[in-house]
Amino acid sequence: MPGDALSQDPAELRRRIDTTKAHPARVYDVFLGGKDNYPVDRAAAAAALSANPRGYLDVRHNRDFLRRAVTQLATEYGIRQYLDIGTGLPTAENVHQIAQRIIPESRVVYVDHDPVVLAHARALLTSGPEGRTDYIDADLRNPEQILEQARKTLDFDEPIALVLVALLHFVEDEDAYSVVRELAEMLPSGSHLVISHITEDLNPEKIRAVQRTYTERGFTFVLRSKEEVERFFTETPGIELEEPGVVPVHHWLPSPAPAPEAVDAAYFETLDDIEKIHYRDINDVTDADINVYGAVGRKA
Repeated sequence: MPGDALSQDPAELRRRIDTTKAHPARVYDVFLGGKDNYPVDRAAAAAALSANPRGYLDVRHNRDFLRRAVTQLATEYGIRQYLDIGTGLPTAENVHQIAQRIIPESRVVYVDHDPVVLAHARALLTSGPEGRTDYIDADLRNPEQILEQARKTLDFDEPIALVLVALLHFVEDEDAYSVVRELAEMLPSGSHLVISHITEDLNPEKIRAVQRTYTERGFTFVLRSKEEVERFFTETPGIELEEPGVVPVHHWLPSPAPAPEAVDAAYFETLDDIEKIHYRDINDVTDADINVYGAVGRKA
């Protein structure tokens, strides 16, 4: 069921979209094989790929971490409510698709502030008949607005999973910690906090090269250490880290990633490096490939 955000004038949305500057959500979309991006976003992705040729594994394994985290929350804890902030563009296996496959009555609220995401948000609202999805056009730095709007769909007397995947490294300094605390403090007992975050702990030379390509394009791109990622959990009252703690995403309750779409070898060779990413199997990942931490905490 769409929220008020989707009633915005399409012409106004188009005016908000700046196609002269790369945007993190659209660059992420490039790496996931999406089509909702512009040449400037593809150029940013290509620059990052040039700096780290296997860097697409960070993006793809971050997405697979989300799949495994939602699957675990639904199957082991029966979580049926999700607040997904920094949603990004619709792609295969959005949160509601994963959750509703396991618990059909699951409810999911998506939050983003990119007009391109908003323009395509109806694809996030294809809820099954027993569940519900909604979309909020809001910035992470306005938690009061997010919580007020989310209450229209989610029951804050029942457990909720707060999903902050590949988002917080775009937020500087202490703002990130205070916003997470404010959001998580409103969650009832039995709720969960899901976070993934870029780091320079694991393969610093590679990720710093990628960071340079993004900051040159005006992105905020904060590389936090394991201890700094743990702070999102330890400094939020009532949140306890679940096993295995803060770990590289491919080590968080690992299971084989879905096989890529099959493609003719001759056709594959006609594609450029960015286009090939969509068809690459990510199960050959090594520790030298990953620069993303993932973790899940539970509110007592």
